[in-house]
Amino acid sequence: MTGTDFDRAIRRLALACVLAFALALATPGGAGAEEAGSAGWPTYGGDPGGTRYSPLTEISASNVEDLEVAWTYHTGDVAGVRPGAEKTAFQATPILQGDTLYFCSPLSRIFALDAETGEERWVYDAKPRLESDMTLTCRGVAYWSAGEPEGVCSARVFMGTLDNGLVAVDAATGAPCADFGEAGRVDLDRGLGEIEPGETYMTSPPTVIGDVVVTGAMVRDNRRIDAPGGVIRGFDVRSGALRWAFDPVPPGVAPLPPIDGEPRFHRGTPNAWSILSADPERGLVFVPFGNPSPDFAGGHRNGFDYYGSSTVALDAATGKPVWRFQSVHRDLWDYDVASQPTLLDVEKGGRAIPAVAQPTKMGHLFLLDRETGEPIFPVEERPVPQTDVPGETTSPTQPFPTFPKALHPHRLEPDDAFGFTPWDRGACREQIETLRNEGIFTPPSLGGSIQYPGVAGGANWGSLAHDPERRVVVLNQNFVAQVHRLVPRETGVRAEEADLHMGISEMAGTPYLIDQSVLVSPFGVPCIPMPWGVLMAVSLESGEKLWEVPFGTTRDMIPFFPIGFDFGLPSMGGPMVTKSGLVFIGAAMDAYLRAYSTLTGELLWQDRLPAGGQATPMTYRVRPGGRQFVVIAAGGHGTLGTVPGDAVVAYSLPVDD
Repeated sequence: MTGTDFDRAIRRLALACVLAFALALATPGGAGAEEAGSAGWPTYGGDPGGTRYSPLTEISASNVEDLEVAWTYHTGDVAGVRPGAEKTAFQATPILQGDTLYFCSPLSRIFALDAETGEERWVYDAKPRLESDMTLTCRGVAYWSAGEPEGVCSARVFMGTLDNGLVAVDAATGAPCADFGEAGRVDLDRGLGEIEPGETYMTSPPTVIGDVVVTGAMVRDNRRIDAPGGVIRGFDVRSGALRWAFDPVPPGVAPLPPIDGEPRFHRGTPNAWSILSADPERGLVFVPFGNPSPDFAGGHRNGFDYYGSSTVALDAATGKPVWRFQSVHRDLWDYDVASQPTLLDVEKGGRAIPAVAQPTKMGHLFLLDRETGEPIFPVEERPVPQTDVPGETTSPTQPFPTFPKALHPHRLEPDDAFGFTPWDRGACREQIETLRNEGIFTPPSLGGSIQYPGVAGGANWGSLAHDPERRVVVLNQNFVAQVHRLVPRETGVRAEEADLHMGISEMAGTPYLIDQSVLVSPFGVPCIPMPWGVLMAVSLESGEKLWEVPFGTTRDMIPFFPIGFDFGLPSMGGPMVTKSGLVFIGAAMDAYLRAYSTLTGELLWQDRLPAGGQATPMTYRVRPGGRQFVVIAAGGHGTLGTVPGDAVVAYSLPVDD
């Protein structure tokens, strides 16, 4: 999913929850001594493999309650500051290089701050064309250094722009690198063919490995079968010249002939809108692919599902595929691989196996051999429900991991129906009984099918965090049920007319439109039992959950009622962990940053943010003997309706007088 459907689903659930809470109100009823050195956060996920782990121990369970705001920086880049930017989402995670923090804001601006004081060093504005009606975002930037004496652009910061460009600026000054592309910019529209305004751009950071900067991109969901393709490209970090391109078509499909020397790429192929990972030692880039366009109809795909909803390892020098693992066959559910592949070691048979941990929207966590892509533990191909829609086909089986076991329920039974009163619970039960409902992988149907997990379920781009000391992974999970109904095009229903109240998307080129909605009662109450969102830790030794706690309150969803009900709500963003045994996470739809115990899931500390924290935090210490900081972007999410803002907030322990 590129973000559009995910945002809609979460927003609808949020509105449903507000109604539910209003109805409910009206109804009776310490660490030891640590290393003295510095510890950075050089890439989006903390390291090239995206573990979101820090070896720092200054902030620990014994003192985390003393955390206080050290500094706050405001970008001035809030929703509405420019025409066409009415909806933005500040989802960035800063990176640290030396004593400087680098990050981007939703309007394609790069910021450099003093990491200890928050003082602004420079700002670069790409001044992109604002063409999209989607929620605008930029999750992060990437850094490269030549390792040479200081000079102009000897160190560079890369960012994708809203108008589908890749820019490189001098890390010291923010000035564009004149030798990169054309005046510091590479046009990513090249080779894609005709593009609708705002249809494709980089929402996630590029990935640097060696002297190559690798890009994926978001392609808008459910518009048409011939959407721009999801090509993955590697560019020279100095010149911006195209080194290689991986066009995700099945083996044996011939490349398209170039036009005027420019390469061309197939349309309608899977795209990788989320975060890539890199293994510099092995020279590999790991790509999480979504499914071909559009999401819920596949009769036209002609084999383009081959790389769909897969984790793919590419040779970083050539772009050639090394292996692929497909987590969903012939995906008709928008079950994109949304989480960054995390590189870690898995113990099996007395040896450590270099692995890739891949969470999914279905609540599956696949552990794969990093060099071959083969599952480290058995993955079973199990029979699944089959489509009854003319012109559609479904895979007879789907892959199910056995270690760890599923983290999300696979089925919603009528007896599971939830409601605040017997009447709305009965209405939910009736829907579950009358809609097609055969558990996970029930395909979309003409009469309407329950999708559970929904497209906003399981894990999303927030990904997981890995604690190698305790051999656990921590991740948030969303529990959302949706209804998907295919609408024959000959009925005359139009997406433009129905979108406001029925969630109908065009899927041009197919015989159907898709009608999506969250499964709720007449009162707007979600029909699934609470919690609707959790935070959990999973042991890599036993494969079992160590703990699971409801995550997120209603604190900022009912502004006139300041008490937050701890129901557990869907979240957007992810966790990071520290050696001292702490999990830090924003992400929830209330404006808090929280710290939990990695071992027990106990909430140890929380603090109010100036805006919604739908981002992933990071931590660092700049110099030996310096302070440990925890930093998060707090700018809210325009589509979700969380508290808007433009803040970057840094926390640390009090300084002794």
